[in-house]
Amino acid sequence: MFTFLIIFLSLYGGMHFFVYSRLRKAFHPGQLTSYALIAWMSFMTVIPLLVRLAEHSGNEAAAPYLAWPGYLWMGFLLIFSSILFFIDVSSYTYRFIRRRVSPHHQFCAAPGVTCSVALLIAVTASIYATIEAEQIRSEHVVIASDKIASSTPRIRIVQISDVHVGLLLEEKRFQNILSAIEKTGPDILVCTGDLVDGKLNRDDMITGANPYAARLAALSAPGGKYAVIGNHEVYAGLPQSLAFSQSAGYILLRNRSVHLANGITITGIDDQAANPGRRADPAAEAALIKSVPHESFQLLLKHRPEIEPENDGRFDLQLSGHVHDGQIFPFNFLVRLQYPIPCGTTITKAGSRIHVSRGTGTWGPPMRLFAPPEITVIDIISQPHR
Repeated sequence: MFTFLIIFLSLYGGMHFFVYSRLRKAFHPGQLTSYALIAWMSFMTVIPLLVRLAEHSGNEAAAPYLAWPGYLWMGFLLIFSSILFFIDVSSYTYRFIRRRVSPHHQFCAAPGVTCSVALLIAVTASIYATIEAEQIRSEHVVIASDKIASSTPRIRIVQISDVHVGLLLEEKRFQNILSAIEKTGPDILVCTGDLVDGKLNRDDMITGANPYAARLAALSAPGGKYAVIGNHEVYAGLPQSLAFSQSAGYILLRNRSVHLANGITITGIDDQAANPGRRADPAAEAALIKSVPHESFQLLLKHRPEIEPENDGRFDLQLSGHVHDGQIFPFNFLVRLQYPIPCGTTITKAGSRIHVSRGTGTWGPPMRLFAPPEITVIDIISQPHR
């Protein structure tokens, strides 16, 4: 925990320092304004920690009043600092080239102009990102398989992921999620982790009395509802998270498989955060996947979009989430460095398929920039043997 705090404060605090230095260079604020800006940015740097402290201490009434301004500011700061960084890199590159091409003729925009433009773009993008976070899109995937009997009609699986039920999930956005699911008419409903967020320490969050859990449980899925745990189930408190998911009507697949009458086997893998040392266990995962009969269509639920080499080709479809497609552009490029499999559907070299969801909710800032929330509709149809 101490290491995490040091890393977080260094990165987030460093981002604030970068923005502060650029603002000061651009606008030359007076001493009083500079002190006020320093105080504001210092407070904003620690607000995420204060939110978690309020949750864990049971002071949940105060937590939303800290979370909303803190996380909206975080989203704005991520966008603003990215734009400023891009401007700086472009400016240095331009000056470097100009020195070698025409050293006596150089154009350089005034810092106040570039910073004002960046500020205007950041404010506009932040407003748009807040709106986009509520615009749920349905992604449609059709898979033909000879493992499904020809007498079986289309099997519709609907995936949600990374809903992050918590402080910043408003009633309107939650209702949008429910309505989008209902419109698809799922036979089977699956959740690939991070259904919850924050610390679930209120009594109604771990019982069927919780309104969010009750409304999720009311969704119709004749073939059943299945879920795996993500890293945020662990962070929120695993016993409470499991109780919430079960009261929401989900059958939790914790490193086990269920065989359905329609020819589908659903296998669920625990996120590595739930393992000792918080590391993945490839051997246990491989053994579980190999235990499924080859003639069964194997649907693999795994929170993180990772495929162990020995498992590639042994499952038919893997559904994952976790990455949010970066959630706020341009952080999708950074996410891709750690998780190379892109959002959307990919066919692996060994012939397995994986669909990586952009996520249905938001984590941290209630914003999405060029990464709209997603509900995935997978239709599995019969394909005759060749």
